[in-house]
Amino acid sequence: MSAAASSAISVATKPLKSLTLSSSSRSPLPSAASVAFPTPRRRLVLVACTAGDGSKPTILVAEKLGEAGVKLLEGSANVDCSYNLTPEELNAKISLCDALIVRSGTKVGREVFESSRGRLKVVGRAGVGIDNVDLSAATEFGCLVVNAPTANTIAAAEHGIALLAGMARNVAQSDASVKAGEWKRNKYVGVSLVGKTLAVMGFGKVGTEVARRAKGLGMRVIAHDPYAPADRAHAIGVDLVSFDEALATADFISLHMPLTPATSKILNDETFAKMKKGVRIVNVARGGVIDEDALVRALDAGIVAQAALDVFTKEPPAKDSPLVQHERVTVTPHLGASTMEAQEGVAIEIAEAVVGALNGELAATAVNAPMVSAEVLTELKPYVLLAEKLGRLAVQLVAGGSGVKNVKVSYTSARATDDLDTRLLRAMITKGIIEPISDVYVNLVNADFTAKQRGLRLSEERVLLDGSPENPLETITVQLGNVESKFASSLSESGEVRVEGKVKDGVPHLTKVGSFEVDVTLEGSIILCRQVDQPGMIGTVGSILGESNVNVNFMSVGRIAPRKQAIMAIGVDDQPSKETLKKIGEIPAVEEFVFLKV
Repeated sequence: MSAAASSAISVATKPLKSLTLSSSSRSPLPSAASVAFPTPRRRLVLVACTAGDGSKPTILVAEKLGEAGVKLLEGSANVDCSYNLTPEELNAKISLCDALIVRSGTKVGREVFESSRGRLKVVGRAGVGIDNVDLSAATEFGCLVVNAPTANTIAAAEHGIALLAGMARNVAQSDASVKAGEWKRNKYVGVSLVGKTLAVMGFGKVGTEVARRAKGLGMRVIAHDPYAPADRAHAIGVDLVSFDEALATADFISLHMPLTPATSKILNDETFAKMKKGVRIVNVARGGVIDEDALVRALDAGIVAQAALDVFTKEPPAKDSPLVQHERVTVTPHLGASTMEAQEGVAIEIAEAVVGALNGELAATAVNAPMVSAEVLTELKPYVLLAEKLGRLAVQLVAGGSGVKNVKVSYTSARATDDLDTRLLRAMITKGIIEPISDVYVNLVNADFTAKQRGLRLSEERVLLDGSPENPLETITVQLGNVESKFASSLSESGEVRVEGKVKDGVPHLTKVGSFEVDVTLEGSIILCRQVDQPGMIGTVGSILGESNVNVNFMSVGRIAPRKQAIMAIGVDDQPSKETLKKIGEIPAVEEFVFLKV
């Protein structure tokens, strides 16, 4: 084996060398086939994203778009502005269109792509979220999906501050009271913002702008975001803290996290119980991050003094919703992006992305269809899945509040540098690290750009092995530097969170955690236990899981030496209950453990 060679992350087909991530807003879209990044248990699908025969394309604008955006479209295409189409009317029109632009009100499901008969090449979502677009169907039918994630930032932040101040001073309630002929000054005494602690939950673009403005109001601002770099937060006077510390400390909580499986109903009965009594909550992010029934209970119990909500689990909410009708709740109809300036900005941003895609370019705002040749795809397919899972595992081992800044990826391979294209692997590691709690869809096009936005520095290194280069890779190792770990045994000798994996018989395996050798398939979820190496441990843990009807699909033990410390890696099909995990942690020989979702 030769010494490790440093490698670059910008051009995968040239000798690699470590450098800070850089981005390019657009990159050429070749006529070669393209492919969507896989999610677990989803097949890779080849798609073609080239523009057509050179004739002027037709773009259907199905919802109101700013005039500047429409004019930009008209410079390159035939534009059909047809608003308020029924699903049947949309399906009838779409076969005559090369691109479709929607906002949040139009559902672009499988039927739309089927009805297009292959002509539809681009769907543009004028806004951030793409909940109304069937990404899987879009990819399957060869349609690129782009969105407009940046133009709404200031508008959303300003609306969050407006709700914060309006809630604190009972503006909406007192306005309604005066208009009803009342004059109840004593009833609507508010609270001051100056000197109060605001917890910003999600320190992305909008959360950062809210923090800046709250500092200007004299508030102490803390933030929770596992991926936010501490230096960026400190630069504007914000302290990054753990999730539980944010809940326990805050006088006001402002939500700016995306709706993902990890954040769904993240504010619930259990988390409300951890909050300071009298806390006030603002949500201009996604309705589903709050358990709305639990919020009503917290309001009635006095745990939450007030709430100001711009978004709801179901929109519009029911007229008789107890939450909407609650006298200590201020509501607005999803107005976060509703300023004249934001609407024009979104229109221009989405128009540029759609026109660029039709002209053979791919913007960094593409949310599906990264490009890779069919030959490379076929060979790297199992390693692509391994790369994402290793990134996902590594970031779950980071303790809250410490942030992720430096990522080092090591590949061992018997192939020459020019014969191994690692762009897709690097993108998938970035995807695994960032995407679980982010509203950004990471792909080959935007991975470096997205990482740079979050202050993430990723470097790659190649270790050349002697032997036959039959397989493209032997192992992939992901190391996160300068972080604290919630599972101390995951730290390498030099102090980084370290996970290593390889592909066996086409299946991704975890082969090392920290300095401990393990061997467990990366399917379902994993429990890692550090224990005293003694007889009966496998049986004891297995019995606890069996009693809870949790199926074990794989188990492996790695140890330093007999009767010393060991790491047990247990693959499980289902997520154990808190009670079951507690029982495992109470086993006298278990020194620490962690549950990880693969």
